Amino acid sequence: MDDGITAAMRYKEIVGLARASAENLRSWEVARADELEARLAEAHQSVADAAEREQRAVDRASRWWKMAQHNVEGLTWLPEDEEPQPVPTARAGYLEKYLEEVKPSYQELVQAVLALGWRAKRS
Repeated sequence: MDDGITAAMRYKEIVGLARASAENLRSWEVARADELEARLAEAHQSVADAAEREQRAVDRASRWWKMAQHNVEGLTWLPEDEEPQPVPTARAGYLEKYLEEVKPSYQELVQAVLALGWRAKRS
């Protein structure tokens, strides 16, 4: 049964299909590589942004800590404490909430020190 298709024509058809499949695969691989590179760049940017937020939080906490130390430095009976350390169980999503809690706590400390009066500060 010869329907007019020769072995050479069939071979050319198969090679053409294989070539098209290889080109499709290559196009998919290039697109996937581009997608992964974009996602990797986003991840690197997220890490850089998080490091910047962390540094700002550390700086802010250090400023509050130094101001608190300044307020209690006249209280000789109060032991000196070391710098605060990061809490490994803290949640990054709550950073702003944590930072908002510092100011009222600091103000409470200032009021408590002022309430002690000058005698308590000197003894």
